[in-house]
Amino acid sequence: MLTARVPDTWQELQNEVARILNECGFTASVEHPLALARGQADIDVYAEENINGRRNLILCECKHWKTAVPQNVAHGFRTVAQDAGANAGYIIGLNGFQAGAYQAIENTNIRLVTWLEFQAEFELTWLQTYFVPTVTDELDPLLTYTEPFAPAWFGNLTDDEQDAFVALVHQHVPVGILTMMLSRWGRISRGIDNPSFPALPLRSAEEPPIDKDGIPDEILDAVGYRDLLDALLHYGHAAIAEFRLYRETALSRRGGQDA
Repeated sequence: MLTARVPDTWQELQNEVARILNECGFTASVEHPLALARGQADIDVYAEENINGRRNLILCECKHWKTAVPQNVAHGFRTVAQDAGANAGYIIGLNGFQAGAYQAIENTNIRLVTWLEFQAEFELTWLQTYFVPTVTDELDPLLTYTEPFAPAWFGNLTDDEQDAFVALVHQHVPVGILTMMLSRWGRISRGIDNPSFPALPLRSAEEPPIDKDGIPDEILDAVGYRDLLDALLHYGHAAIAEFRLYRETALSRRGGQDA
């Protein structure tokens, strides 16, 4: 799953659905007006992607209800999706569906899913399209700073500053190694054709083996991949800022010339 958090309102549910689809490479919008042969419909989430010139359209109906979604809702949405020429349609119901709803979408391209099931539908695409690139792009400096090689400007630090910098490296190496494993570079080294990702929470993960000493609880105990990403970014951005203080100090002593 991407997150264990359940949206509080129907507006938040549709916004989160659109967010996932946008991060998966779609262009998604909420409360989208759509002209149909029988009039106009307002679509909770309208999402398009273009793959090699081929348009793929997904429509989503979000039901933040305390009761199961009935047959008439499924039947009405099926008609809208068919008239719109959608490649797929999803009704996301927080509390499931009545038996008649399943009957209404038999032999169609409509899926009836819970919030968790919707996340599962797009989990692998989200990991490959959003999670890995974000970790790689946002946290690449952390990988550089925690390498077992001193930066070119290291000699411009005082002895005490060098000791503090080395201690900082040792402190952040565990998360640096984990970040490398989850980044594009780590996946290439393991064989990027293997789509597997570590099971969550990482505290219980056996494959790939992770040295958990020195990794904060909020990273080890995240049960959703978005929750893990948020924890990694929070930790990583703070660590990078610490390293850059030493870098700025060193570069200021050599006239600001980078290396």
